[in-house]
Amino acid sequence: MSKQRLLIIGLGSIGERHLRTALRTERADVMVCEINHELLQNVAQRYQVRDSCDAFETALAAGPTAAVICVPAHLHVTMAHRLAQAGVHILIEKPLSTSLEGIDALAQTVERRQVVAAVAYVLRANPILAAARDAIQSGRFGQPLQLICVSGQNFPYYRPAYRDTYYRDRATGGGAIQDALTHLLNAGEWLIGPIDRVLADAAHQLLPGVEVEDTVHVIARHQGIPASYVLNQHQAPNELTITVVCQRGTVRYESHESRWRWMTDPAGQWHNESVQAIERDDLFVAQLQVFLDAIERDGRPLCTLAEGAQTLRANLAVLKSLDAARWTAT
Repeated sequence: MSKQRLLIIGLGSIGERHLRTALRTERADVMVCEINHELLQNVAQRYQVRDSCDAFETALAAGPTAAVICVPAHLHVTMAHRLAQAGVHILIEKPLSTSLEGIDALAQTVERRQVVAAVAYVLRANPILAAARDAIQSGRFGQPLQLICVSGQNFPYYRPAYRDTYYRDRATGGGAIQDALTHLLNAGEWLIGPIDRVLADAAHQLLPGVEVEDTVHVIARHQGIPASYVLNQHQAPNELTITVVCQRGTVRYESHESRWRWMTDPAGQWHNESVQAIERDDLFVAQLQVFLDAIERDGRPLCTLAEGAQTLRANLAVLKSLDAARWTAT
């Protein structure tokens, strides 16, 4: 089968990661587009990419068959709609957008043009989390009753340029809610179903150079199942734990330990289900492989446009709850 002509739009840190991992698949002829000409030249030279340009319309005219959108979130839908109209399959970085404007029109165009549209919630590519999900979905532990998610990392260590990116402004998809919590909300929805209610608290606690929130607490309901999400972007340990308490046992995913585990006996011990640890780039390779399979073999992407839109609604509900916060005094 001939290779896809894959366009990477935006060459910030996430765009460069998509470029690097796309080249690893050896399943695509890769093109790049970036408005910052100096950055474009540097990245194209580093990865020996021959096809590059600094204008979206020029890139579109070059005839890509698929594209990965890595620009700030407020630009996603307009760009995705233009690509879908041209019959280009689209993988859109998270979050899908910063508002619901244009989402329905995009979905209609995707259906009419019969293109694959996916949202890049890369946790779904993690085989350890997928194995835990399979166990929950199988009914092995009974009906899920509660979800608890706790996560934190030192954002300046992993993303030292955060002050000069979309992250500094909520309007462009910045802040911990749209940047990091959105991954956890999407993972929770993948595990136990859509979120329909939220209550949020958040604050800027530490990160220098920005004013957006870096610490978030959310309680939610996934169609009647209570959940809590706790996240910060300034602690030293890089950890993520998702616990799903079920009727006949508890399932726990521990990203930092590269394992999932379960317990059914109150007097017993945890049973560890270890899976070979993979590097973060490997998740992006796996995500793109599934996206390409969906294009070439009529498969299903890891996160559909509809699922990405559902998580966007959860994001926006968290932000709305935060802005309208009501506290009860003791």
